[in-house]
Amino acid sequence: MSQASLSNPDTPGIAHIGIVTVSDRASRGEYEDLGGPAIKDYLDEVLTSPFQPHARVISDDQPLIERTLQELCEQENCCLVVTTGGTGPSARDVTPEATEAVCDRMMPGFGELMRQVSLQKVATAILSRQTAGLLGDSLIVNLPGKPKAIAECMDAVFPAIPYCIDLMDGPRLETNPDRLVAFRPKKK
Repeated sequence: MSQASLSNPDTPGIAHIGIVTVSDRASRGEYEDLGGPAIKDYLDEVLTSPFQPHARVISDDQPLIERTLQELCEQENCCLVVTTGGTGPSARDVTPEATEAVCDRMMPGFGELMRQVSLQKVATAILSRQTAGLLGDSLIVNLPGKPKAIAECMDAVFPAIPYCIDLMDGPRLETNPDRLVAFRPKKK
């Protein structure tokens, strides 16, 4: 059983984490959302600190994506929002544009590292436009849509995420060191 399911969402200090699947077909129920659950499973496996997931499945509509990201960051107080889908080259893939539109500052290193890791697995990873940015005191990270790629990309960038949240005075995210070690500078 995950830490999240044992935790009271009203408990102070609990991390609220948004999980957004961006897919026209999944939002219409034409196929099962596999991306959002893959993110939730990843977080259950890696995090040892309690968290409350806030999951959404929405269409590839830029204004809707923007509103959803703002709602999760500003109303649900999510310190982290992880999206899946909408990062490719097709005309409907607008998740990076929506993320850039709502963010105060971009964090391009996340996308650079995810593409670098993905390119070691598949040549078409160069077509992916993952990115990350900061909206207030929230970090938004765009992942590709395939569940296998989600885990690969999260393994690459997640070691830096807890420290990023620390720097924004967010809740402390602790990881299972047998699965993934989060980077935090040594105290002097």
